[in-house]
Amino acid sequence: MFKKDPLQIITFQSYGTDTHFYMRGRALEDETIDLEQKGLFGLFINSWKRFESDEIKHTEVKITLPNGTILKTMTDDHGYFKVDEPLEGLNALANEEGWLNFEVAYNDVNIKRHIQNSNRFPGELLIPSPDAEFGVISDIDDTILHTGVVSTLKWKVLLNSIFKSAASRIPLEGASDFYHRLHRGSTGKLANPIFYVSHSPWNLYRYLEFFLKQNTFPKGPILLRSFKDIFKKKSGDRPQKHIEIVNILKAYPKLKFILIGDSGERDADIYMDVANEFPSQVAAIYLRSVKHKKKMLRVRSLFKDYKQIPVLLVDNSEQAIAHARENHFIH
Repeated sequence: MFKKDPLQIITFQSYGTDTHFYMRGRALEDETIDLEQKGLFGLFINSWKRFESDEIKHTEVKITLPNGTILKTMTDDHGYFKVDEPLEGLNALANEEGWLNFEVAYNDVNIKRHIQNSNRFPGELLIPSPDAEFGVISDIDDTILHTGVVSTLKWKVLLNSIFKSAASRIPLEGASDFYHRLHRGSTGKLANPIFYVSHSPWNLYRYLEFFLKQNTFPKGPILLRSFKDIFKKKSGDRPQKHIEIVNILKAYPKLKFILIGDSGERDADIYMDVANEFPSQVAAIYLRSVKHKKKMLRVRSLFKDYKQIPVLLVDNSEQAIAHARENHFIH
């Protein structure tokens, strides 16, 4: 049953507090995807492997914290698992940047027999510093990564995701520098938390994680959605991105947030709804302009008479940096 590929556990970088441990991950066979793959055929095979994954269903996994605390949970029908537990004293286990390191392992004796490598898989959880001035919640697609999300029938998104490696993808100019400035805050010495939220499925987690690391963006939780949910959306349902943002704001009720997105899809609507729902927690909204006249007109009209918080439509990172400096967000 488990002879085809070695097993692995992918832990998704998540977030918590001093009294709340929350993390997600997925148990599946290791398809040995090369994130620096070149050549169209090889890239196509990689994309096939991402979406035709062999998950390990209904098995117990064990999470071990640095202080010896052990948590257990079960994988679901698609190999996903979640741990959402109240725990005390987690701040003391995190490093100076707020990252708490832990290990995840298969806890099923029948499965452990088939593991060729060590049954120890690393995980990380971000606990924002009490000294943080604010947090940043950022979209990924066409906000920091060229995707072609405004193209007809989204054909550029499809081609870029399938036929370009994470190593060859180009970030939007100046985005990494802007995010590092926000991360370091008004003094240039802080560790403000950065959260990356996207409509992309969890199948692309490693791809996006590699892209952010290679292009030296500040490390932060990457929050995506299940591939199966993309086709299950009902009329009136909140987008998953909206749900994830609300969950972050509720986790840190005393922290203000800067929301960063683009003008191509629904970021403007989502961010406005969030700002109206949490008026004391949204400090500013930055929306990167896209090359689509109709979409830009719609977004401009949306914020035409909006005076509650600063909203800036930017053509480049320099404009955002200048505005952030004027508002004392950055050094």
